[in-house]
Amino acid sequence: MGFQSHHHHNFSAPRLQSNCLLKSGFSSTKKIHQFNQSRALKVKSAMRQQEDEVRIPHVLTVAGSDSGAGAGIQADLKACAARGVYCSTVITAVTAQNTVGVQGVNVVPEDFVSEQLRSVLSDMRPDVVKTGMLPTTGIVKVICQSLEEFPVRALVVDPVMVSTSGDTLAGPSILASFREELLPMADIVTPNLKEASALLGGVPLESLADMRSAAKSIHDFGPKHVLVKGGDLPASLDAVDILYDGKDFFEFHCSRIITPNTHGTGCSLASSIAAELAKGSSVVSAVKVAKRYIESALDYSKDIFIGNGRQGPLDHHLKLKNYAHGLCRQRLFDPGNLFLYAVTDSRMNQKWSRSITDAVKAAIEGGATIVQLREKEADTLDFLESAKACLKICRQHGVPLLINDRIDVALACDADGVHVGQSDMPARVARVLLGPDKIIGVSCKTPEQAQQAWVDGADYIGCGGVYPTSTKENNLTIGLDGLEAVCLASKLPVVAIGGIGISNAHSVMELQVPNLKGVAVVSALFDRESVLTETQKLHKVLLKSSTEVR
Repeated sequence: MGFQSHHHHNFSAPRLQSNCLLKSGFSSTKKIHQFNQSRALKVKSAMRQQEDEVRIPHVLTVAGSDSGAGAGIQADLKACAARGVYCSTVITAVTAQNTVGVQGVNVVPEDFVSEQLRSVLSDMRPDVVKTGMLPTTGIVKVICQSLEEFPVRALVVDPVMVSTSGDTLAGPSILASFREELLPMADIVTPNLKEASALLGGVPLESLADMRSAAKSIHDFGPKHVLVKGGDLPASLDAVDILYDGKDFFEFHCSRIITPNTHGTGCSLASSIAAELAKGSSVVSAVKVAKRYIESALDYSKDIFIGNGRQGPLDHHLKLKNYAHGLCRQRLFDPGNLFLYAVTDSRMNQKWSRSITDAVKAAIEGGATIVQLREKEADTLDFLESAKACLKICRQHGVPLLINDRIDVALACDADGVHVGQSDMPARVARVLLGPDKIIGVSCKTPEQAQQAWVDGADYIGCGGVYPTSTKENNLTIGLDGLEAVCLASKLPVVAIGGIGISNAHSVMELQVPNLKGVAVVSALFDRESVLTETQKLHKVLLKSSTEVR
């Protein structure tokens, strides 16, 4: 049963042409040359009109919809988003599809495909068009006509004919349209072994030599580059793809990853190539980066389970497994976590011959509610390994872990956030790098700095030094009055820091000013023989102070 679109087009079951007469021979070299000349002139004209505009890399994908979201339009959208480019869409068919197979296909009428193309191409001016499932010769013609009217920088053709599960998505009549009309316009075509064989009339491809020969033969149809994908090559230890540019061959090797989750890899690779081309990369560079990305996605996704079929989808953003395994159950930032804020110090740990993990574990067991790793002297590799070990301890106890200054380490270990100073990377830049969910704290001494921290997207302020301290050299002491001024001016929760310990924590908390949520401590915890005992004592003092304040 079809359904109605807004323009009252009926989406009926596919009618793949089977008895049409195919004209013999391929497009002439003269016709290809004329088209390329015309396209170059139109592209230059469009670029001149937009010289003063900031261009966002933009890929238009023309393909079928996969209801299971593993392949097709959905995979293209996810791949382009993961590679950092904008992606618009033109739907050629709507499939009922899951990890088991394709249960149904409704082809979108050609005039509505044409209408979609005109809508996007006439207004949004994509850099690259990538094609996937093109179920009728009429749709192929519509695309060719649209690209002649609205030229783009590059055309990436993924000649989708059979789904990963083996279901036919395009009939034999499409082959002639590909060879005669679409491929001569393509900057790169990306067939797998089955698709390359079909384009060449069923020639078997069983070796790297066969793949090279196929690439040369397909290049004769007119595309500038041919990438023959060898992921299904029998008896090959590596996954080898061969790129041919009409002169030279380029081999791309990557490890063969044993995984059931390969649904949509062809769509995703072609879209990733299109994304890199939209950024301005050469074809060789685009293929190299896209291959590397797909290898990472395949490896990451090899043990996720979605659906009951034999062909599961990829995780394009490399994040789903974190939630499934409970590694990334980060809650929204709770200002109450600032109550007892433990800040580690590598020199103190060395002085007392304790590891950073032992120090963090003792602080948490003593009542620390948030931990910051401040390791100014550690090598990056050592710091990263320590951060990973500390993060595991913190996650087990539900305590957030922040990294001081080192955003690279925070990203690499997936810490809960960072704390930055006034001379470190600005909080607004850190926010762009870390995303919306991570915690960002900023050191502030003045109401003006506190206001800027709010504007820059910080989550809390570390205010001090409240008292003189030897932990930081040349650290200006602002006193209780300075702390109060910042708390009154701040729109963010505040944690006091600097020379605070068991003897004066009560004086800090009894200020009873808005936004003051706790104290941050270094020496009073970590420059002591027993971190556990000192943390317990300080926690008791803070609890008593907060009770009296209420």
